[in-house]
Amino acid sequence: MRLPYAPNSKEGLDEESAAIYDRIAARRAPRPLQPLDLTLFRSPNVADGWISFVGAIRTKTSLPDDIREIAICRVAVLNGAAYEWLSHAPLAKKGGVSEEGMKSLGNPEVAGATKREGFSDKQWAVIRYTDEMTRNVRVPEEVFEELKKLFSGQEVVEITAT
Repeated sequence: MRLPYAPNSKEGLDEESAAIYDRIAARRAPRPLQPLDLTLFRSPNVADGWISFVGAIRTKTSLPDDIREIAICRVAVLNGAAYEWLSHAPLAKKGGVSEEGMKSLGNPEVAGATKREGFSDKQWAVIRYTDEMTRNVRVPEEVFEELKKLFSGQEVVEITAT
């Protein structure tokens, strides 16, 4: 991180910030706060909102593990975010992404390939959608229509937020 981490303790925090610290620590338990937490905690309210949002993505959506982790991993690959890839690639594999799929998932150009071996129709649709959102912001209608055919409206919102 480019900013020094906030102290990993509640010492010296006001009551509101201490409550935020406790919420983040409870979410991470039994593990300690992570480097990202300690960086975000430079602004306790931002850290609180971020952790709440990420917690909802990780534990309160209707998405199967493979779909959620594919979306996260693709953003990591396309943005060169090694920390996210190293954290989420094992979760994608554990969630059901095949060995062949894992190799392809780490390739930034896989969505442009004509072959999609190692992925289900749903997984492939998420890769294409995530790649378009991340690279171009505007998603071609055909890519969005394919996603809507395979997922409910709720799932589309959850994939988009992921």
